Amino acid sequence: MIQAMLTVAAGKRLIGKGLASHPDIKKALDEGTIVIIAGTTNGYVAEEILKLTGQGGDFNRSRFFRGVTMPPAHKVSVSGRLTDKRGFPGDVIIRKGKWIKGKTINEIASELIEGDIILKGANALDSTSRRAAIIIGNENGGTIIPVLQASIGRRVRLIIPVGLEKRIPGNLDELACKINAPGAEGYRILPITGEVFTEQDALFSLAGVTAEIFAAGGIGGAEGCIRMVINGLPAQEKAAEKIIKSVAGEVFFTI
Repeated sequence: MIQAMLTVAAGKRLIGKGLASHPDIKKALDEGTIVIIAGTTNGYVAEEILKLTGQGGDFNRSRFFRGVTMPPAHKVSVSGRLTDKRGFPGDVIIRKGKWIKGKTINEIASELIEGDIILKGANALDSTSRRAAIIIGNENGGTIIPVLQASIGRRVRLIIPVGLEKRIPGNLDELACKINAPGAEGYRILPITGEVFTEQDALFSLAGVTAEIFAAGGIGGAEGCIRMVINGLPAQEKAAEKIIKSVAGEVFFTI
């Protein structure tokens, strides 16, 4: 048994590496289409997956999002969107290993079929029931609407990369009923069904170990960090330790 600490940025990088090693992702890269929907965690995912195709050098995750949560006084609107929208690259669409640049989920959703994969980040995580939810600021529902049309309508696989810093204690369905009620103000929230993929899943995928959170929080860049106890065979724990050290120096996300 070993212990480890992950900052939020390190966790995002770990999730990216875990998904890039996922056998079903590799299969879809060769045979189908992968859609990585813009988001800060998915920026790391896109970097790691594009590396597998030799196209990583052309990708910049600094504007790879539509809405973000930031401290006051930053240049984002009330909806969380940048006031300067220049530089948004679109979602990352990879079809049979080739990155189709400049496209979005709205343009590609109707073409997706069973065997393809969508990667869509989340804003809330019930880690006990392994369910996630999406904050919605767009009055037409945002990017989750075409995602659901593909994943439910045509059984396109939906994987939800989400960091453990987004875990919440409440029932997502009950919260959604309150937040989405007529007369309420602010964001809406939509619980979704899909395969949640966290730092714990990444460690299992990469090293075969199980990881449990036993403490959280910090300062000076470690805000939102998690402390984990990791269990596996000695060789697995050693591999996990090496992986965690490889991401430990990841700097916090900036735009």
